[in-house]
Amino acid sequence: MRIAVGIATRGRSSILADTIADLETQLRPPDSVLVAYADPADIGDAASRFPHVRFLRSELGLTRQRNAILDGLQDEEIVTFLDDDFYLDPSYFAVMERVFCEHPEVVVATGKLLGDGINGPGLSLAEARRMLNAKTRLAETGQIAAAFNAYGCNMAIRMHPVREHRLRFDEDLPLYGWYEDVDFSRRLAPYGEIVRVEDACGVHLGAKSGRQSGVRLGYSQVANPFYLARKRSVSWSYAIASMTSRSLKNLVRSASPEPFVDRRGRLRGNLRAWQELLSGSISPTRILSM
Repeated sequence: MRIAVGIATRGRSSILADTIADLETQLRPPDSVLVAYADPADIGDAASRFPHVRFLRSELGLTRQRNAILDGLQDEEIVTFLDDDFYLDPSYFAVMERVFCEHPEVVVATGKLLGDGINGPGLSLAEARRMLNAKTRLAETGQIAAAFNAYGCNMAIRMHPVREHRLRFDEDLPLYGWYEDVDFSRRLAPYGEIVRVEDACGVHLGAKSGRQSGVRLGYSQVANPFYLARKRSVSWSYAIASMTSRSLKNLVRSASPEPFVDRRGRLRGNLRAWQELLSGSISPTRILSM
């Protein structure tokens, strides 16, 4: 199978370079690597350092940048979208290729996270290396399990249904694109299975640079699930549970916020979104004017 890697990047050129270089350690290397960026500063000198990588300039926003990657693919059968701070076990693509070959019903697959710095202050590359080195000493399990959606930091997609049904990421989920991975996974669900692959492991650093403001993210935490429920990508029960749980978490923790999370900004965004939901003016694209 021909496998592509797609990376949408913003504001962390040095991390991006490390991530691209790390792909060269794969036992089964990807056949192509595409990077979508909005500003030349986003990639630094990576274009000259990695001449085999295709760098695609696009409009800013995760969904727009991932669509630019989809549009740039040629005959690849699988595209794996990685965050620009996601580091892979050396066997990641070998495992994913085997899963997609042996299970033609699988249309979306996501790997197992050995660590995720998004829920804390972030992980260093050295910490990621230690986690990955520990994993390589373990035997493979061969296990795959059904999943509701792939996690956008590592999301492998079979391109046949994407091409057949002309699917693209929803560009009405702007900038950080909160829940774009849920939306795309659920829109692919009618055409096959979504799975988590136990042996395809990686570490998400959760780097804090290049991310959007707390107010914008807080607004998206309410507006985006509501929008997805209205378009029937997810159920109303799923959306309401997400909207309320995120808002309550920000409310409780804003009294004594973590130093690495803008809880009060997120709470302000949550409150604005709830107010606009009641007034009927809520929309994911409202963050563009904030």
